[in-house]
This record gives sequence, C-alpha cells and structure tokens, in this order.
Amino acid sequence: MTHLEYKGYVGVADLSEADGVFHGKLANIRDLVTFESATAGGLIKAFHEAVDDYLADCAAEGREPDRPFKGQFNVRTRPELHRAYAQLAAREGKSLNEVVTDALESALPKLQRGSK
Repeated sequence: MTHLEYKGYVGVADLSEADGVFHGKLANIRDLVTFESATAGGLIKAFHEAVDDYLADCAAEGREPDRPFKGQFNVRTRPELHRAYAQLAAREGKSLNEVVTDALESALPKLQRGSK
C-alpha cells in the first residue's frame, strides 16, 4: 500500500494486478474521494488533483471540507484507568484532556524509538 500526503490529506493506493491500475482514496475522512492512474507518476498527479477538486467542490457547495486528524478522537479504556486519570487531573487542577495529552506527548518519543 502506498501512502501519499498533500495539503494535510493522506491518500492510500494499491495496485490492482487485474486492471493494471493504481486505485486510491483519501484516508481518514468521511467523504469518499477516489483517484487512479496506470503509472506511479500519474498516481501522484491524480492524488493532488483529487484533493484540489475536493476542496474546490466543497467551496462551491459552501461547506467545510472534512479534515483528517482534527485533534480529537475517542479512547475506550478500563473504568479504573479513566478514574485514575480523572483524579490526577483534579489534583493537578487540569482538565482530563490536558492530562491525557501530556501523557500521549511524553510517550510518543519512546514509542517512536521502539518502532525503528
């Protein structure tokens, strides 16, 4: 699978051996935006055009385009962990979001080092 990035959007594409064509779509948004090409160079161009067309279509329709990675997501965890973080937040005079964001930020470098 190929991952492409342009204007904050991520495209994912696969080669269809049966068709001899790369098929792709924008990832991490609710709207369905697709693109395709018979060549790798053409795939990049088609991806850029798909993003540009999507943004232009949204503007013409007067609606906000869906954006990937808005900075919010739901996390499901054990009630005990939820309670512990809520209590920690209260003790520190912070919101639960602030405490969880701090924990995520401090864990990321360690996780990134471990994946290399």
